[in-house]
Amino acid sequence: MQSIYLTYLNRLDVEQLALTDAEILEAVESALEAQGNRQTVIEPRMHLVPRDSAEGHFNVLRGVIHPLGLAGVKVVGDFVNNYKRELPSELAVLNLFDPETGAPKAILDATSITDMRTGAMTALGAKHLARKNSKVLGHIGARGTSYWNVRLLDHLFNFDEIRVHSKREESRNAFAERLSHDLGKPVHAMDDWESCVVDADIVVEASRLPEPQPLLKTEWIKRGALVMPYGTMSAVELSLTDIMDKMVVDDWGQCRKGLPFGALRQHVDSDRLSEETLHAELGEIVAGKKAGRESDDETILFWHRGLSLSDIGLGHAMLEKAKQMGIGQSLRFA
Repeated sequence: MQSIYLTYLNRLDVEQLALTDAEILEAVESALEAQGNRQTVIEPRMHLVPRDSAEGHFNVLRGVIHPLGLAGVKVVGDFVNNYKRELPSELAVLNLFDPETGAPKAILDATSITDMRTGAMTALGAKHLARKNSKVLGHIGARGTSYWNVRLLDHLFNFDEIRVHSKREESRNAFAERLSHDLGKPVHAMDDWESCVVDADIVVEASRLPEPQPLLKTEWIKRGALVMPYGTMSAVELSLTDIMDKMVVDDWGQCRKGLPFGALRQHVDSDRLSEETLHAELGEIVAGKKAGRESDDETILFWHRGLSLSDIGLGHAMLEKAKQMGIGQSLRFA
């Protein structure tokens, strides 16, 4: 039997790679383009709930990107009370394989990959769907992915005003302070949802609710805004889809009826968002198959559930950079 070796990148390796904002966005956008050109395979995510979904669960994401020659399976735990143990709320492992032989090619600590690729998906959604002159960001939530949402969005838009809010005062203040330091500009911690969201050009809802609760009011969304909700539990009103000129998702297969969780689950189940009302998947827009924003007056909704392809694309970028820098361990599998 031929010897098989795989690359292992742990958290310290991933940190040493220090992917730039541009490298992160390029990797994820390339994966989206492959999806739009139908050069990928995506399997809907699966969930493993150890006890109570309100406390936490595992997500299992699977996909193939043929141009990269990689198949991937990511397992990510999402446990809301991890902060009490001084752990990130999300901890993840990405496994990469040769899609021709099934041979394992790499194992990566995907905790930061999960955060980065989610932020990249949010930012790329805005790149194609927000007004080019968007200057005010309203961001709900301070979870692990939230930092990269704001950082990568600001990389593209250089906002005049950034507002953030989360339920716990200490969390939102620390979040705003970290962002202010890293971005070199003021980031305002707001005391409530309305003051954070009202009249914002781009609205991101990344809350962590134990059960669905319509805290984001449709009346706060201004004409021409881009709204991106992606919490596990819905925090938006059913009327949100009524004001949208276009609705876009990352992958319809993960949004369709019959699946649990998601910010727009009730909207799908009640046919407010369906294959008939859906404008496009983001990959179709990136690949030039469908239009993105076409006028400043359009109010647009982008719902991303979490795309395995973005994990694989980012994992590939990390492996390539690790080879150049001589980072990581080679482990013998067979």
